[in-house]
Amino acid sequence: MDKIELKVANREVLGKKVKYLRRQGITPVHVFGHGIESLALQCNAKELERVLSQAGQTRLINLKLGKEKKPRTVVVREFDRDWRKGQLVHVDFYQVKMEEKIRVEIPVVLLGEAPALKSKTNMLDHELGTFTVECLPGRIPSSIEVDISSLTELDQTIRVKDIALDKDITVINNPDLVVAKISLRPVEKVEEKVVEEAVEAEAEAEAAAEGAEGAKEAAEAPKEATRDEKKSKER
Repeated sequence: MDKIELKVANREVLGKKVKYLRRQGITPVHVFGHGIESLALQCNAKELERVLSQAGQTRLINLKLGKEKKPRTVVVREFDRDWRKGQLVHVDFYQVKMEEKIRVEIPVVLLGEAPALKSKTNMLDHELGTFTVECLPGRIPSSIEVDISSLTELDQTIRVKDIALDKDITVINNPDLVVAKISLRPVEKVEEKVVEEAVEAEAEAEAAAEGAEGAKEAAEAPKEATRDEKKSKER
């Protein structure tokens, strides 16, 4: 797999003033790690977006800083984004030591077809989206693949303890946590809701009709009263 590289530079602009950097297409970043002094850096926003799309939070990145001869090996630890503008606000990189284990979140990918889903009354619940694992940086998996073809009946589950991983990878999650499960599709609840909505709509229509009839009677009442008064005077 090709190495992912990113050029960064030292950053002197700090605090609230970094908003001026973002206007120039520059994103502020931080690098920290075990026994490593935290660094305030910056890099080209477009280049950073490219790297994030390739690396996610599992692949190693070679960070090239200024005149340093040796790149720093990092992973993306956290990032903030202004979702209204779609703009990256800040990125934190964790500098790894290749001989030291780290803890990372790995996405779970469901593969295959569950025979239980042939029944329209069944549905698949994907309950655990990531595994928390501990391993050496060079052994970080890009994802954890879970085969769901063993799910043949209602209420069958796949738990964390059912997933076989490399012996060098330690799973931190509770072994009994459910990863995927076959559940009954809530058809009855949907039908009940539809019936309730229909009853409510019918009641509202009747109320509106009664209101209109009442308004009509109220409007005609003065006319009847006027006729009666007229007849009374004629007498």
